[in-house]
Amino acid sequence: MYGKNAWKKYDNYDAIFSFNEEYKNFLTNGKNERLVVKESIELAEKAGFKNIDAFESLKTGDKVYVLNRNKNILLFVIGEESLTKGLNILGAHIDSPRLDLKQNPLYESQEFALLDTHYYGGIKKYQWVTIPLALIGVVIKKDGTVIDINIGEDKNDPVLGISDLLVHLSADQLQKKAATVIEGEKLDVTVGSIPLKDGEKDAVKSNILRLLNEKYGIEEEDFLSAEIEVVPTGESRDYGLDRSMVAGYGHDDRVCAFTSFKAILDIENPFRTACCALVDKEEVGSIGATGAQSKFFENTIAKLINLTEGNYSDLKLRDALTNSYMLSSDVSAGVDPLFLEVNELKNSAFLGRGIVFNKYTGSRGKGGCNDANPEFIAKLRNILDANNVHFQTAELGKVDQGGGGTIAYILANLNMNVIDAGVAVLNMHSPMEIVSKVDVYEAYLAYKTFLKEIK
Repeated sequence: MYGKNAWKKYDNYDAIFSFNEEYKNFLTNGKNERLVVKESIELAEKAGFKNIDAFESLKTGDKVYVLNRNKNILLFVIGEESLTKGLNILGAHIDSPRLDLKQNPLYESQEFALLDTHYYGGIKKYQWVTIPLALIGVVIKKDGTVIDINIGEDKNDPVLGISDLLVHLSADQLQKKAATVIEGEKLDVTVGSIPLKDGEKDAVKSNILRLLNEKYGIEEEDFLSAEIEVVPTGESRDYGLDRSMVAGYGHDDRVCAFTSFKAILDIENPFRTACCALVDKEEVGSIGATGAQSKFFENTIAKLINLTEGNYSDLKLRDALTNSYMLSSDVSAGVDPLFLEVNELKNSAFLGRGIVFNKYTGSRGKGGCNDANPEFIAKLRNILDANNVHFQTAELGKVDQGGGGTIAYILANLNMNVIDAGVAVLNMHSPMEIVSKVDVYEAYLAYKTFLKEIK
């Protein structure tokens, strides 16, 4: 159903609220891509999925997952039809804007110990100061030992933070533009102020190193082979007096990752092979070995062809990709009643109206976009209407107001049909984003319908 408020179709909201309790737990537990992959493996294996290494061949109904460097996971349910006839693919990214520790992060200044950071993805830097923060990530020792870092998420942990100038002394600061009122090199995290009793130079820093060594067995040089993110601490919460929304960090794009993931868990014996691809690095251009531009996806499809048909050829791979349909499961900007001036309301996404289709994104004359074919959109309209799933269409704000991109164009470059389809979000790229619970549920229904019925 197009453009209507989705809450109105339900006699009660039990299914919506129950589904969102699962989602809130997923969001709280998965504050970086490694944690999302870890959680996804646990849930997938409970649902009968097995690592691809467990198979010598694949047949209809088999459920398989493939890992890439602990930051990507691809899940498949093998369909009745040959892979060369194409797959139905849901693709979401599991990285979110954040702060990353630099490789030499720890220093002391004025008897404070601090961690130097470099922000990741597009953020408003002023939103990240004076809020409680956590450190999450891994340290890899020289002998290959992997040490998981999580400081600030447990209720008994201390939290960290970034200080800001008090308003009484900020006359000069408040004259700056919002983009520079907090500068990137000022996004340093305060981690301590007690000096090591027998320390001399940098005694506070030395005390922090002592604490890290006692808890994790790491030394300062181990930061060189670490990957530690600074993220907002705390659980995802119900938002609004009516509990109609979810507030949390990382809705972009873990809300689409979760709903896509749940959709493939619930698919049994599809006609076409179903795929859920959860990728990394979208916020910085989808580059590198774990981004959507990696050959990992193509290589995996090639392996599946070999395991299902036993006689791989490059032509079969190209046919499989060309004949595939994909929803680039990524969020859209929801209309904010306090900032209506940035939207053209006839072509905007509203919270509560279901999944959002963006025929194109991009900016400045659709630059950098995938522009979906109307034949594909017609197929989607048909199956969603037939299954009473609410959907809407949108652009990302007014023409020339700004813009953004997704992974859609990358998969479209493989000559498959692709369109952006996701959940509307308020406060996008902030430490606390907002989504509507009914949109989360409708997205799940839309993704499941797509996997099952697009032919």
